[in-house]
Amino acid sequence: MTESSNTVIGYIIDVQANMLMATLVEDDQGRAPTVTIGDEDILVGQIGSYVAIRQNDVNIIAIVTRMTEQEVIAAPTIETPGEDTARLSFAKRIARLTPIGSIRSDGQFDRGVGRYPTTGAEVHAVGSTDIAKMFERFQSKGFSVGTVATHPSLKVCLEPSNLFGRHFAILGQTGSGKSWTVAALVQRTVAVMPRAHIIILDLHGEYCWKRADGTRHYAFEDAIVRHVDARELEIPYWLMTYAELCDLFIDNTDFSAHNQVAAFRDVLGRLRTAEGTTLGLPRTTLDTPVFFDLAALRAEIESMNGQVMGSSGKLITGTLTGKFDNFLMRLDSKLNDVRYDFLLKPKVRKDSASLSLLLRDFVGLGTPKAAVTVIDLSSVPFDVRPTVAAQIGRLAFEFNYWNPKYREFPILLICEEAHAYIPHASESQFAGSRKSMERIAKEGRKYGVGLAVVSQRPHEVSETVLAQCGTFICLRITNPDDQAYVRSLVPESEGDLVSVLAGLGRGEALVLGEAVPLPTRLQFDKPNPTPNSDDIDFYTKWRDGPTDLDVDAIVKRWRSQER
Repeated sequence: MTESSNTVIGYIIDVQANMLMATLVEDDQGRAPTVTIGDEDILVGQIGSYVAIRQNDVNIIAIVTRMTEQEVIAAPTIETPGEDTARLSFAKRIARLTPIGSIRSDGQFDRGVGRYPTTGAEVHAVGSTDIAKMFERFQSKGFSVGTVATHPSLKVCLEPSNLFGRHFAILGQTGSGKSWTVAALVQRTVAVMPRAHIIILDLHGEYCWKRADGTRHYAFEDAIVRHVDARELEIPYWLMTYAELCDLFIDNTDFSAHNQVAAFRDVLGRLRTAEGTTLGLPRTTLDTPVFFDLAALRAEIESMNGQVMGSSGKLITGTLTGKFDNFLMRLDSKLNDVRYDFLLKPKVRKDSASLSLLLRDFVGLGTPKAAVTVIDLSSVPFDVRPTVAAQIGRLAFEFNYWNPKYREFPILLICEEAHAYIPHASESQFAGSRKSMERIAKEGRKYGVGLAVVSQRPHEVSETVLAQCGTFICLRITNPDDQAYVRSLVPESEGDLVSVLAGLGRGEALVLGEAVPLPTRLQFDKPNPTPNSDDIDFYTKWRDGPTDLDVDAIVKRWRSQER
C-alpha cells in the first residue's frame, strides 16, 4: 500500500463500530483538493471511493458513504480594543466512512476489522494500483465482469465458485439494468466456462424474442443457447409430487377436504405402484416420478362419489356419496381449461420413458447441446406460472440430488422476476413454488445446484431464499422499504453502503458478499447482444411511429395465445 504524506486527505474525529467520521483537509481556497498518485488525479471525498486509515500498525480500508459540511465557530486570533469580538463561522468538510477490511503486514487485504484506530488517525487517498492489489487474488480465473465505478481503468473479477455455488441475488428497480446484468454475467460465464449448465426462467421473453420480420433474436450466441417455450417443454402432471397435486386439485377449505385427500392418496398410490411394478422398480412412493393416467384416477374417484349397492339390492347413499363433487368439479374445470393443456394433457411426455429426454432437454444435454437453456414463461398464463416455476426448480434440484456425478455437473437456476413466484412467507397463494425454491436455497449448495434470484421488489421475495444468498448485486433502488430490506440482509458492517443505491446509473451496481474481495461499486460491461429489455422510446414512436395496425392479427394472436 502506497505510503506518502502527500496522500493524506484528512483525520479521524469520531470512531464507531460500523462507522468512522473524518474531517478533510482543504486547499488554500477552502475547496476539497485533488490528490495525485502516480499519473492519477483523485478527487478527495468522492462517494464510493476507497480510503486508507493508518495509525501505527492499524491499516484499515474504508468506503466514503457520505460527504457533508459542518459549521465551525472560531474566535479571531488577535483582539483589538473597540473592535467587534464576535466569533466568525466557517465550514469544515466531514466524510462518513464505512470500514470494510484491513491490510495485513504482507500487503494482503482481509475482510473485517480487528483493530480500530483512535481519533487523530490519518486518512489517505488510495490509487488504482493499491486497489488492484486488493482485487488481485480473484484475478487468476479471469472472470472479469466490469470496472470499478470510481476507477474505470480497473477491471473487476468475481470469484465464480463463490458467486454461483453459494447463491446470489440481483436486486434493482425497473430500468436499473437487471436483465442487462444477467445477460452480461451469463455471456461472460460461457466465454470463460464453456461447459456451464445454466437454466433461465424468462417471464417476459427478454432473452429470446421475435423481431417484426418473424426472425428470432437471442441475448446469447445461437451456439450456446437453447430456447424452449414452457408449453412445448411439457412438464407433465405425473411429475408433480403428491403435495403439489393436492394443491392443484383439492381446496383445503372444502368441508370434505379430508375425505378427498385420503381418497386421492389411496388412488394415486395404487396407480403409481402399478406403473412402478411394470417398470420393475423395487419400491414406489406417492412421489415417484412415473406415469399415471389422470382419466383413470378421475374414474375411480367418481365411482367412490356415487351411490352404493344396499342389502336390498338397490342403490343407496353411502358414506362417501357426494363427498367428491367439488374435487371432480375442480379437476374438470382444469381439464377443460386450455391454458392447462401443456400440464394436464401432454402430447409428448405421456409415458414414463419420456422423462429421460425431458431431463436432457432441461439441463442442456439435448440436441443440440447448449450451455444455456432459456425457458420462456411469457406464454404461460400468470396464475399458472408459479406451478410451472415450482416444477422447474424441483426438477433442477432432483436431477442433481440423484446424479452420482453432481460434483462434476453443477447447475445454475436463474429466476427472473422472482417475487412473482418466490413470495414472502405472508403470501400463502404460491406456497408450493416458494417451498421448492427454498429447498434449493437451503440444500442446493450440497448437490451443486446454484440459485440466482432477480427481483425489482426485494421485500416481496422469500426472506429464507434471500438470507441464503452469499452475494448481493444491488442496482439502483430508490424505494425506502426495499432499501431497508436489503440493509437488513447484508452484513451489519456493510449496511451503511446501501445508502448509495439510489444514485446508481444503469448497469452500475454495489456488489457485496463472497464473490468480491471487498464491497465494490461496479459498472458492468455492456452485454453483446443485449436482451429485449430497453425502455420503449415514446417520443420517437409517438412522433414517427405507425399510423395503423393489423388489429385482426392482434386479436387472432390473443385468442390463440401466441406471441
